Amino acid sequence: MPLLTPHSADALLFDLGRVVLDTDFARTLACWAGHAGCEPAQLIGRFSHDDAYKRHERGEISDAEFFASLRVSLGIEVTDAQFLEGWNAIFAGPMPEIEPLLARAAAHLPLYGFSNTNRAHVAHFSIAFADVLRHFRKIFLSSTIGLRKPDAEAYDHVVSEIGVPASRIVFFDDSADNIEGARARGLIAVHVTSTRDIADALAALGI
Repeated sequence: MPLLTPHSADALLFDLGRVVLDTDFARTLACWAGHAGCEPAQLIGRFSHDDAYKRHERGEISDAEFFASLRVSLGIEVTDAQFLEGWNAIFAGPMPEIEPLLARAAAHLPLYGFSNTNRAHVAHFSIAFADVLRHFRKIFLSSTIGLRKPDAEAYDHVVSEIGVPASRIVFFDDSADNIEGARARGLIAVHVTSTRDIADALAALGI
């Protein structure tokens, strides 16, 4: 936990997956395997965060193009609609106890989101989890800004848009790489392993 004190932040910035929204990729694999008539274990080793995955997150290729790449890499023949069903099944709901923490924090400081994500997921979670996401003043999406964490340009863009110094922004993320990237660009970064890490940080901030 970095050194946090009351009045040491002007804005709070949150990753979404596994910080605000609970995700479980096993749900995705189970759905795809069911449609393909195979076992989920057959797909685990074939899926990777390859070039197509990253281009999809930067908004450079469409859902259909990404799903076409998955047909090849996973070696299964399912429809785009079946891929989309499984792709969105990854969302298991809000993280435990996160909603009251966000509500409390939003009463003191502006909240922002910053997610490596894609247009299909955005269309889904923006509606499915609108209640918990309403606490955010703005959510920066890799598929909209064309930049992904942990690239330096992504953090610089978000800091510029928020309009306060990086050193006055507390960033919450579950990825060690993203935490390291944020700190390299001057943000205060909290590595989230459970909702308790967020609660402790807010308490240190006097929230």
